[in-house]
This record gives sequence, C-alpha cells and structure tokens, in this order.
Amino acid sequence: MCGIVGMVLQHEFTNKELLKALKRLEYRGYDSVGYATVEGILQKEIGEIDDFVKAVSEKKTKAAISHTRWATHGGVTRENAHPHSSCQGKMYVVHNGIIENYEQLREDLSHHTFSSQTDSEVIAHFIEQKVTEGLTIKEAIESFIKAARGTYAVLLLPQGEETIYAFKKDSPLVLGILSDGYVISSDIYAFSDESQKAVFFEDYEMAVITPESYSFFKDGSPISKDIKEFTVTFTEIKKDFPHYMIKEIHEQPLAAERLITSLKNEQKLKLKALADMMRKSRKVCFVAAGTSYHASLLGVYFFHVIGMETQTLIASEFKHYVTCDEDTLVIAISQSGETMDVLKALKYAKAQGAKIASIVNVPYSTIQRMSELSLEILAGQEICVASTKTFTNQAITLLALAQQFGYEVNLYKVSERIQNCIEEHEGKIQQLARILKDKHDIYLIGRGLSYPVARESALKLKEISYVHAEGMMGGELKHGTIALIEEGTPVVCLIPDNDYEMESNTKEVQARGADTIIISNNSVFRPDFLIDTSNDGKFAILATIVGQMLAYYIAREKGLPIDKPRNLAKSVTVE
Repeated sequence: MCGIVGMVLQHEFTNKELLKALKRLEYRGYDSVGYATVEGILQKEIGEIDDFVKAVSEKKTKAAISHTRWATHGGVTRENAHPHSSCQGKMYVVHNGIIENYEQLREDLSHHTFSSQTDSEVIAHFIEQKVTEGLTIKEAIESFIKAARGTYAVLLLPQGEETIYAFKKDSPLVLGILSDGYVISSDIYAFSDESQKAVFFEDYEMAVITPESYSFFKDGSPISKDIKEFTVTFTEIKKDFPHYMIKEIHEQPLAAERLITSLKNEQKLKLKALADMMRKSRKVCFVAAGTSYHASLLGVYFFHVIGMETQTLIASEFKHYVTCDEDTLVIAISQSGETMDVLKALKYAKAQGAKIASIVNVPYSTIQRMSELSLEILAGQEICVASTKTFTNQAITLLALAQQFGYEVNLYKVSERIQNCIEEHEGKIQQLARILKDKHDIYLIGRGLSYPVARESALKLKEISYVHAEGMMGGELKHGTIALIEEGTPVVCLIPDNDYEMESNTKEVQARGADTIIISNNSVFRPDFLIDTSNDGKFAILATIVGQMLAYYIAREKGLPIDKPRNLAKSVTVE
C-alpha cells in the first residue's frame, strides 16, 4: 500500500529518474502518483505511473520526493494525491500510514487552509505552524511525533533546501546509501542495483539527509545506526508473458528449487534452530493474513499428521482469541514482512512474553528484524498483487519444518512436479476458463488438507477474476451453503488420495445440479485434473497451482487488469 521514494544527490538527476525508482513499487498497489522538487515543482495526478511520466516535462533537480497513493482517507482525486504542501507552499510531504487523530490536529490549525480530505496533509501544516512559532524543522518534527497518534512513514522536503527529513512509526522506511548521495524509500525494491547498503529506520527515529551526509535522531538526541549490506533481485520485465501473474506462475519450479537447495544448505542450521524453538515451546501459534494465512493452515495440518498441536489465526483477530506467555512461540508468515496486522499481532505477543520467529519473502523487512529467528522463502520479487510463488514456497518451507519432526515427504523433484503440472493442465484450464468466464458464483470445497487449497483458490478467483467465490469445508455444505447450489452452479471439488467423505460431498452437489470440476490425485474419482503425486503436501501445492491458473485465465478471458486488480495492494501496511 502506497510507495515512497525520495532522492538527494550530489549532482542533478531528473524527475523521470525519480519516477523510475517509484515505478519499482507500483506492485504495492496505488490509484494516484506525484512528486515535488526542492525547486518548488509539485505535480500529481490520478492514474498510472507510465502515463504520468509521459505527461510531465523532464526537469532536473538535486532533491525530490515522490509517492504512489492507495486511498484510505479521502477519495481518489488529484487533490488527495501526494505530495501535500503547506499553506505557504514551502514544505512538501509524502506519507504512508494513517494519522488517527488528524481531525483533532486539524482543529488546532483552524487558520490554515487545507486543500484535501486526507489525514496526511495535516503533517505539512502542523510542521509549518511550529516553524512559524520559532522551532527548527527538526524540532517541529519532534513535536509532531509527540502529538500524533497512528502510523506513519514521512518524507518532508523544504523548498530551497537540499535536505530531506524522514521519520517513521509502525510503517517501513529505509535509507539507501549511494556513492553520490542517498535514496529514501518505504521498500528496498525501490533501490537500484547501485545501492547495496542501507540503514533501516526504527519507530520514532528521524533522519536529516543532505547530498553529503545523514544524521539519525531519537527523542531529540543523535543516535548511531548500523549499515546493512543487502542483495535484492529485481524483476522489471515480463519477458514473453502478457502479465506478471502468469510469468510468476511459470517461475514457481525455479523458485521452489532455489528454496529447497537453500534449506538443505545455507538455511539448514536456521531450519533446525526453528524446530528446536518449537520443541522448547508449550504453545506454537502461526499468525498471518490472506494467502499467507492459507499457507499457515497447511502448516497446522502437516504438524497435526505427526501428532504435534499447533494453531493459526488471522492476524487482525489474533489479540482477541490467542493468549500468549513466555512458553509461547509465535511464527509470523508474511510475503512482504511489513503486513500491519501481523506486526500488531507480534507486538501484542511480544508484550505478553512470547518468542517471535518468522517466515518471510522480503529480506531485511520489519517482521524479520523483529524476529529472534527468520527463514527466507526466496520466492523472488512478485510484481502481481496476487501471490502465487510465495504460497508455494511458504508451503514448501512448512513441509521442510514438519520434516524435522518426522513428517514424511521427499522434497526431491518438487520443482519438476510443478513444471509438469503447469505443462499438463494449462491448456485444459484455458478451455475451462472460456466456459466459466460469465459465471457469477463459484464454490470450492475441500476437507482437511484440501480445505486451505479451496480457500486459497477462491481468494485468487475473487482477487483476479472478480468472481464471487467461496472456499469451504466440504462437511459444512449441508449446514447452509448447499441451499445456494442449483442447476449449473460451478463447484470445484478437491479430493486428495482416498478421501471418500469428499467424494460424498461431491455427489451431494452433483445431485443438486452442480457442474463439478474435480481435482484429485486418485483416478478412481475420475478427476478433470489428475494431480501426479501420492504425497498430500505436494498435492496441496500442485492443486493450488491449478487454482492459480484457473483464476488467471478467467480474468484474461474477461479482459481484467490482472496484475493490478481494483482496490487491492500487495503490501498491506494499514489496519
């Protein structure tokens, strides 16, 4: 959600170079874009970065800030887009997060003229007011940090001063070190290949950044910060694929192989250490959201098979249902490592004395830095908002972790099975998508292991195809939902191995006239898609990939914006 990029260099750069860096963050989701320069140029517009870049004239500068907005407070309008400026137009601000008490702060600035409906604009006016009263910009920011409630990552650029002020609370912010200056962003993916050194902001920290140097402060006092070296793989081209989603589906064999190799080598000791943490804990609880939550459900199943009790809960509800203490291990699962609901759950758990571990895709993320131990799933960057290879690699990581306790699975040739699954079923899925593209409702049912697969496949259909889809427990059909099944209703039935209870559920919906689509690894059930594996964990991965492709091709048949679906963001950094 939202992207921030600021640059301050020892030489001139163009606004289009700045926007190129910002474009690397468009996978986060946005509805408008804008930038401001130290010379006083402020331009913003609703729409795509590419269109914006074409529309603006090339301008040179030595300091600038930019932003992609995902609307939370105020509609999608040019006025609500960032950057925002103060009354006198002398200060420009970009902001990620939510200022919860912005209305109160705004009331205290009644003589200021506001031009937007956003909570973010109050930051520029608040700081301008404090400077008018005689404070320095640094002191004014410290005053804001004390007064504000909520979450924020903020860049402030004063007109005429080649300095960017940056500060944050509960929203990611990182300083990238270049040979000729600095770049500040909400995400390391904004950095070019030239930047392999970074300083990560912690809550309530502020930095003053000039072309030649930077200084960090907390509570008004200077602090020292460690410089971290990092390596990030950038994905900026679709190659021969029409969309990033299908490209990323096809990248899953390679991503899986990369992860499995790492778990056997570089991450082997970490994997064993996490298993040891689990053994020493009285309670083990996963916490996640969205696709990662569905992966965590698989994890609970894997551990249940070997007689080990774990639990999982959607992050936003964690504090309402889970109790933690010193004998609790909470394992966060997150693609971005910045999911706000997960971060809130971890802070709650940590305050109760729980130990924290994580399974993440993006390295150096806040969740990883909060963790005592963290495994990286190495899926690589995902540009499409809908996660695909992330789910697969999360499931593989959980399989490998369960393997440490005796779960029987051979991860050898998993990548080959994934490749074969894609090649074998993609053509038939395209044909099926032409039949299903006009359907308004699709139900997916599963039991045990296949229930998380049903949920994840339904999520993809909702996200990408804009289809009302429900992933359900097969046993729950008769408790209400079967009333919605009528002649021609599509129902995807996931039947692993010898699950004859699921076969009974399939016959129940067929008796009501449903058009069933059966996915199974047992030919006895006469599946439409026969999954080539006898292992239940591998079945879950491969069946989900069938669901991913089905969602993709239905969306393509409907001509939808697959990589950037409406109202969605890749990294959900607000509550």
